[in-house]
Amino acid sequence: METVPQIDALICNAAIAQVAKQELTVDGFESQLGVNHYGHFLLCGLLYERIKASQGRIVVVASEGYKMGLKTIKFDDMNWDNAYNANHAYSQSKLAQMMFAYELQNRIKAANQSVKVYVCHPGSSNTSLINDKAGLMTRIAWSLMVMTPLVQTAEKGAYPEVMCATEDALKQRAYYGPTGFMNFGGPVGECKLEPFAYDSDVIAKLWAISEKATSFSWSLES
Repeated sequence: METVPQIDALICNAAIAQVAKQELTVDGFESQLGVNHYGHFLLCGLLYERIKASQGRIVVVASEGYKMGLKTIKFDDMNWDNAYNANHAYSQSKLAQMMFAYELQNRIKAANQSVKVYVCHPGSSNTSLINDKAGLMTRIAWSLMVMTPLVQTAEKGAYPEVMCATEDALKQRAYYGPTGFMNFGGPVGECKLEPFAYDSDVIAKLWAISEKATSFSWSLES
């Protein structure tokens, strides 16, 4: 922060997925929620003034996985201490990322600031996201899937992120990514955004819980 006076675009792309058995971060969070959501929530908050200085952008890299699972936040058991499910925990973590982005949009608008926040997904891309933390059947299924045309290259998976970081005239309350078969690949454009991803009551509650969990209070004063 001392050597970089401004940030033009911050891409929130760190992620883990399909962790077969419940693992906790050093702070006691379910690992997928901790890395995918809380980590970005805190990082963006710490770097926000640098982004604001350049009237820059925040790009949140979500996942089609947000449509899986409960389609909301399991506020009574966010760590999935009861009946842990790798898919559902991953889905919640990616949905939480999106909810953070859409609530941040609301707060930036209320503060009359110029930072833009975009949400995208990489489609089905051949990366190292599925690793030895995943269950055996998940690893086998993925290894077979990458041999089919359903999975695109990692480079193509980065296109939505680059677009959101650089292109003008994009909508903020939107969701960008590959628009081909099941959004696995194909031309990058605006994808359908499910309304539960920006439910006003849920995103506000998640924001409050995230501030408490990370011991960080955002300040978006003009």
